[in-house]
Amino acid sequence: MPRSYDEIVALSEEMARSLEEDRSDPSVPPAESALRAAALRRSLAESDLGQAVVAARAAGVSWDRIGDAVGTSGEAARQKYGRLTAGVREVRPA
Repeated sequence: MPRSYDEIVALSEEMARSLEEDRSDPSVPPAESALRAAALRRSLAESDLGQAVVAARAAGVSWDRIGDAVGTSGEAARQKYGRLTAGVREVRPA
C-alpha cells in the first residue's frame, strides 16, 4: 500500500498528536501497543527516507540510483519523491 511522503508525514504527526492528547485508560493490550509502535516506527522511517532522497538529489544522485537504493525503478522513485525535491538545487560532482 504505497503512500505519498506527505501522507506519511501527516499520519505520523496525527499519531503523535493523538498519543499526546490521549487521556483514555492506559490498559492497552500488548498486541495493540506493539502494532501502534510499529506503525509509528514505519512513519518515522519513511520521513527519514524522504529526507535522504532530498539530500541525495541535492548531491546529484540520479533517480535511477535512488530507485535502486529504495528497491524501485528510477521513475517510480521520481514519482513518489519528486515533489519533495522540486525546489532543491542540484550540486553536480566535480
